[in-house]
Amino acid sequence: MSIITFVCAGQMASALTFPAFENGHEVRLVGSPLDREIIDELRKTNYHITLKRTLHDGIKYYQIEELNEALEDADLILGGVSSFGLDWFCDEILPVLPETVPLLTVTKGMVDLQDGTLVPYPHIFAQRQPEGKHLNFNAIGGPCTSYELADHDDSHVAFCGEDVETLKYIRSLLETDYYHISISTDVVGVECAVALKNAYALGITLAVGLAEKRDQKIGAQHYNSQAALFGQGVKEMSRLLEIAGGKHEHMVHGAGDLYVTVYGGRTRLIGTLLGRGLTIDEALKELNGVTLESLVIATRTARAVRNMAKRGVVSIEDFPLLMHIDDIINHGAKVNIPWKSFTWDDV
Repeated sequence: MSIITFVCAGQMASALTFPAFENGHEVRLVGSPLDREIIDELRKTNYHITLKRTLHDGIKYYQIEELNEALEDADLILGGVSSFGLDWFCDEILPVLPETVPLLTVTKGMVDLQDGTLVPYPHIFAQRQPEGKHLNFNAIGGPCTSYELADHDDSHVAFCGEDVETLKYIRSLLETDYYHISISTDVVGVECAVALKNAYALGITLAVGLAEKRDQKIGAQHYNSQAALFGQGVKEMSRLLEIAGGKHEHMVHGAGDLYVTVYGGRTRLIGTLLGRGLTIDEALKELNGVTLESLVIATRTARAVRNMAKRGVVSIEDFPLLMHIDDIINHGAKVNIPWKSFTWDDV
């Protein structure tokens, strides 16, 4: 039996306690400062109030002030912070983590540098660790929703990091008959592929709102248009992944994650609202102003493309869907899918 300490009690980290606990490990779940109510309820009933699932009896729960106790003798640390908590995790958590214990994070995302270079979050974590510290960073990417993982639906993800043996070790702790894990040292390939899907999922779900507007019926579906946007999205994601330096084979994780995201969550909702004709401000108001990773990633990626185009690395014309998404969310454009720009003559 190993000891696995989960830092942050968000939905994905908490869902991962299922394979960890069922493999016979001691599981310690530590809440962030925003997770106090979650931890309080888990201590009483084992019920997770945002995941809306009952966790296994026997998991140990800690508030953030008890982090050092939860880290004692840990064999693996799993970082469950969302992308919006990245600064807090870097500033408050990385300094206290032991170098001898591998870290596996669920945080998906990337930043763009001034020249347009796309940098995945595991590299940002490494850059932000205290000077002289050498933590063993690893990350998860792939199509896996927290609630379906908790329900034991078959899921295939990738664990990525710099050291193969570490990845094999982490996989041995968490792999089950429903949680299937590939491993890769191509961190850029895995993490950029799954980050890009946030932007393109928004673009695909524009078609949902357009269908509802056309038919004057909430829930109306036109799958041809969704499929066409999905195909264009994968095409543009593949180009971006190649430019970032990732291996094309990891599009299996990006495309799969794109599929999952299109069919649920807030990204689908905001894309639908925009497709119905709402402005970005009106759509965000409808969502009570909640911050969305899809908006952040779309903005960063479009900005990166424009900066790379200035250097002659890419042509903006190769990314019509991304540019239209950016125009909608950042420049007040109305939804008007550039269908003609998706076509080409292969002769």
